[in-house]
Amino acid sequence: MPFYQQINVDDATSIYVWKISETFDDLFQSVSLKDVSLARLEGMKSESHQKGFMAVRMLLQHNGYTDFDLYYDEFGKPHLKDGVNISISHSFDFSVIVLSDKNVGIDLELRRDLVKKIAYKFAEEEFVYESQHNSEEFVRKLTVIWGVKEAVFKVRNEVGISFKDHIFVRPFEIKDEKTTALLDFNAVKREFLVYFTEIEKYTLVWLWEKES
Repeated sequence: MPFYQQINVDDATSIYVWKISETFDDLFQSVSLKDVSLARLEGMKSESHQKGFMAVRMLLQHNGYTDFDLYYDEFGKPHLKDGVNISISHSFDFSVIVLSDKNVGIDLELRRDLVKKIAYKFAEEEFVYESQHNSEEFVRKLTVIWGVKEAVFKVRNEVGISFKDHIFVRPFEIKDEKTTALLDFNAVKREFLVYFTEIEKYTLVWLWEKES
């Protein structure tokens, strides 16, 4: 049972990490899925996505929940029936969830050079890091930026939000493991407190809105 790590962020916020080493069959036999989840699982073309989906359910079970306690709203945002806030992410070998009393977003990304090729799609002001373009540090920072924008969207998943045009990440250093971000969309501005860390070859980001 490869429960990998628990990160206690504060008294009411914890992150749970699962490292996926099981076979599809092992995971499938270990989770209980409602019909809509089973149909969703069967519709996934990638076994990696299927295993990530089931590993999230393993993390729910680790915390005393089941798939039957989880539902998604019309925008695709996950919720737990007892009102605890949840956000979910998975990438290749890992699945993660965060549980909190705050409206929290989480994202997990594998660090790859590919991020440099697609950065123009999600980053603009953040190219203050251009001087580091050929460095490993540049990949690490771009991966944080990508993760931040994914996590902001999970918190404020409104139609029309552009990662590049509406979400901005303030300059940071990897060693700081925190920064802030701004969502400027439809004349409404929201500031987010951002935290991040690295797990093996992955970057984990979590955040929530800053209180006024």
